[in-house]
Amino acid sequence: MLLKRQIPAAGLSPVARIVEAASQIILGKEAQIRLALACLLAHGHLLIEDIPGVGKTTLAHVLARSLGLNFQRIQFTSDMLPADILGVSIYERDSASFKFHPGPIFAQVILADEVNRATPKTQSALLEAMEEHQVTAEGETRKLPEPFFVIATQNPSEQVGTFPLPESQLDRFLMRIELGYPDHHAERVLLSGTDRRDLLAGLDPCLAPGELVELQGNAQRVHVALALLDYVQAIVEYTRRSPEFAAGLSPRAALALVHSARAWALIEGRDQVIPEDVQAVLPGVAVHRLRPARDAMSRTDIGALLLAAVPIP
Repeated sequence: MLLKRQIPAAGLSPVARIVEAASQIILGKEAQIRLALACLLAHGHLLIEDIPGVGKTTLAHVLARSLGLNFQRIQFTSDMLPADILGVSIYERDSASFKFHPGPIFAQVILADEVNRATPKTQSALLEAMEEHQVTAEGETRKLPEPFFVIATQNPSEQVGTFPLPESQLDRFLMRIELGYPDHHAERVLLSGTDRRDLLAGLDPCLAPGELVELQGNAQRVHVALALLDYVQAIVEYTRRSPEFAAGLSPRAALALVHSARAWALIEGRDQVIPEDVQAVLPGVAVHRLRPARDAMSRTDIGALLLAAVPIP
């Protein structure tokens, strides 16, 4: 575990620089950092769900800073309105006309903090932005900056004051991940070391301008053999036929699995996808898109079932 270095080592690849820098702030969670980075390299949006206090917001800040992107945080609350996100037109007396004032959605990275504390009406304000990279406000469509990512955090649905995300909203997130508690050693370093906010304030971008777009292009060019596509289709077909699920994975979910596996292979330094790449991203991509037929089935159970049910070709 990388705990002692203060700056990323020279000579590392861009991806390795980001992972190392993030691992110095988010301790003991390199697998989750890699999944989050794979999600962004695959042009996807990320949902981080866990209890308060385990580093969800910090991880979002680390990703935005290390990628060198313009960043806006939106704190979702129950009284928030869609206009608070998208923007509003205000009458200006000098010009005798209305002028549109863009909301915080007009940034490259949006941290939608505690997104499920807002009402479904407000949550829906993100749908067009996440899918089309544009927003329509007061009859006019406006493009969002590129690249554009939404990193949302949410508390477990059983906590007080939360509104479950509708399935259409969940499906817009390429991945959903959890952080969990740190292990004993990471927590000891956290308790005895420098405050994470101070480390975050000193974090410099790990990518030069244009490198992120180049990395995203490289991820799209990672080779996927026909046998790997057979494997992905077998997984998708299993979810559609299995009595364990009320509904299976959609074609969009299958595409998300391929794109994520490509990005994971790139992070691992390979130019082709292997079955282990698919397995690494499968729980994060698939579980939040599946509705189990049995209420007692947990997300961990679903992930384990998918990994065990379909043999590697």
